[in-house]
Amino acid sequence: MKKKYKVTTGEKTIEREYNYIPFRYILAVFITILEILAIISIVVACCYYIPYFYIAAFVTEFFCVIKIIASDDNPDYKVPWLLFVLILPIAGFMLYFLFYSRKLQKKFIRRLDELKKYQYEKTHEEILDKLDCENAHAAAQARMLCSISSARVFKNTTQTYYPLGEDMWKAMLTDLEKAEKFIFMEYFIIEEGVFWNSILDILKRKATLGVNVRVLYDDIGCMSTLPGDYHKQLGKFDIEAKPFSRLRGQADGEFNNRSHRKICVIDGKIGYTGGVNIADEYINKVERFGHWKDTAIRLEGEAVWELTRLFLTDYGINVKKLPETNYELYPKQNDISAEGYVIPFGDGPYPLYKRRVGKSVIQNMLNSATRYMYITTPYLIIDNDLCQSIENAALRGVDVRIIVPHIPDKKLVFSMTRSFYHRLMKSGVKIYEYKPGFIHAKSYIADDEYAMIGTINLDYRSLVHHFENGVWMYRCESIKDLKSDIDETMAKSIEINPDMLKTGLFTRFIRSVVRIFAPML
Repeated sequence: MKKKYKVTTGEKTIEREYNYIPFRYILAVFITILEILAIISIVVACCYYIPYFYIAAFVTEFFCVIKIIASDDNPDYKVPWLLFVLILPIAGFMLYFLFYSRKLQKKFIRRLDELKKYQYEKTHEEILDKLDCENAHAAAQARMLCSISSARVFKNTTQTYYPLGEDMWKAMLTDLEKAEKFIFMEYFIIEEGVFWNSILDILKRKATLGVNVRVLYDDIGCMSTLPGDYHKQLGKFDIEAKPFSRLRGQADGEFNNRSHRKICVIDGKIGYTGGVNIADEYINKVERFGHWKDTAIRLEGEAVWELTRLFLTDYGINVKKLPETNYELYPKQNDISAEGYVIPFGDGPYPLYKRRVGKSVIQNMLNSATRYMYITTPYLIIDNDLCQSIENAALRGVDVRIIVPHIPDKKLVFSMTRSFYHRLMKSGVKIYEYKPGFIHAKSYIADDEYAMIGTINLDYRSLVHHFENGVWMYRCESIKDLKSDIDETMAKSIEINPDMLKTGLFTRFIRSVVRIFAPML
């Protein structure tokens, strides 16, 4: 949420804005910290005053260590927790029990069976068989992705690629004006400003005309951009709005499993996704870290069904009572003809997703690439498994290039990103930094045939904890547009060479320590 203030410099008075966090969020964080300290204090007091209670604490810590070692989790995730538990004997295992789990909260799990009524029919074997005849390897990738994400493969869906957020903004406003039945929007960040206000004006007008408008925004993502009761304010305009996983001040995993998704669905026929949040810096109306480079994709056709399903699932687990739907959610569209195969998909915590979907898609693209694999990502903080997949592709002779920002939004995260340069470059990976500013795009393309655009960053938050979504494409018309845009972006970027990697001993030490605990951040 913004506050305005004036600054006088010489003879000029400049009006500026700053974001502040509403009291509700501060209180929730404060209560959470008090709960954690209270729990730890009780256990410490019991160890001190109750005879032999410390033995129970020691046994608990021992079994905690065994549980971490025996788990199926990635070793990169286990190591920092083991260190944490061993270095802080009581506080360590208490925090482990509170925050280690990456499972969906129980209040969400209870709703999953009810949400099945919002699913669509997933009969796509005929399309998969056709793909199998064209390219058996591509068909195998599609089957795997559909299996682990509960999605399906679609044909006859047009795609429009947008190389900048402002391009998507113009098209979205046009499509929103044409909405007749429903508008569903889900974003990690919504911020009051030119971008959101232009959309909100349409949403208000459409709601008065009987269009069902639903908005879902992440409660933590919007803590400094929207008032704490913003969903109630939207309700006054007949807009059904909900914060995703509302922060209540509980000592559990509510800080994890945020909705990082970006979805806009119009009448079940048109859908938007990509890296663009609804805030002015994403359309370069406000400059924060130089030029903001982001991308998005527009789908028109039956592939939009999956975006609709993802939204309804997220909306459904955040409302007390599922709303009745009296219109067709998944309309047939037989008049659309387009090349290629499209799979919109979601990723998130267990039990919705039993495997890391986004990571699997990226690794499959790396493993199948024979000529090149280009990646754009705002962050590069990856586990050893994914790092090896990138290295192996480069060592096979694949031209692997990664574009990251030159002007960071978070200095600590940027330092961790740069800590991976040396290892990857030794294997032949080329690293570029987007010189004009901050690149927020999450784009992946291989061999002019495969591509993935969505919300998935190369960091632990995105690959492990958050609800994410993306669009996998094979031989789609928009892939050439993505390739052309990445080539242009690379031309504006700085290619990193070994001389640029020289750092002092202290910097290397700090990066090494921070990387150990990166999976917990």
